[in-house]
Amino acid sequence: MTGLRIVHSYGDRITVTDPVTGVELLAYVYRAEAAWEAPKPYVHPLRTLAGDVVTDYRPNDHRWHKGLSLTASHLSGANLWGGNSYVHGQGYLELPERVGSMAHAGFDEVSSADGRVVIAERLTWHPYGGELWADERRRIEVHDVEPESGSWALTWTTAVTNRRAEPLRFGSPTTAGREMAGYTGLFWRGPRAFQGGRITTPDGEGPGLMGTQAPWLAYSGEHDGADGHATLVFAHAPENDHAGERGAHPAHWFVRGEPFAGAAPSWAFHDELELAPGDTLTRRYRVVVADGVWERQEITKYLETHPW
Repeated sequence: MTGLRIVHSYGDRITVTDPVTGVELLAYVYRAEAAWEAPKPYVHPLRTLAGDVVTDYRPNDHRWHKGLSLTASHLSGANLWGGNSYVHGQGYLELPERVGSMAHAGFDEVSSADGRVVIAERLTWHPYGGELWADERRRIEVHDVEPESGSWALTWTTAVTNRRAEPLRFGSPTTAGREMAGYTGLFWRGPRAFQGGRITTPDGEGPGLMGTQAPWLAYSGEHDGADGHATLVFAHAPENDHAGERGAHPAHWFVRGEPFAGAAPSWAFHDELELAPGDTLTRRYRVVVADGVWERQEITKYLETHPW
């Protein structure tokens, strides 16, 4: 099996390329960027096997939206999402003293073998004042590159440990009082051309899926500059207990096609998630990047034949 190619530009980014097609599947950027945008590592560009970009970067409506990234929009009064902060009754305000960061601390592994890339990273989370609030262990894997189906997969695992002497409270604009704005956690910003795309879960379709629960959600959009479509499938790992059936904090989908394409398996859509001092929050997700429009049956079959 031909190995995926890694190029590490130290202090900046890691790129992963399929040597068969020559397509750079992704760039994992870990350099610090503008403080107002809540600096954090992110994936952009993210590409299909055909080479089409399926993420956006610093769009003019939300400069802090950067590809695929882990976010914390409301964290014990801090904003690790970026930009203006939502305050109930006042809307979004420019409050730079609330904007924090997720800082790269080091890599434990950057490797490519047997058709799989592993990027294992250590990060630290900070409010505006720079105190240490949390440690994170992050693992990003690229795997299942399949030209026959025109797809490949990315698995994102995160383990966040509270280093404060008091609980960390993960929230969202919705927990702060704004309806249907429960974004936090792993967030994908789609390209501008994907506005108005197709949203699908195992049991439904359309924008009404905002705030619902499902083990997976798919978003299909049509490219600018190239004929054709792409589909991204976002899936919970079984241990995530996304519905809260085993006592875990439930997850709900933040997803919209208007005024932009975006999706996140929200950590705190309706209710805050509280992480006690010393405790660790662990979540694992899969993102399948596919050429074309995948129907529900096709998605279900893929997920059944690609076990965790």
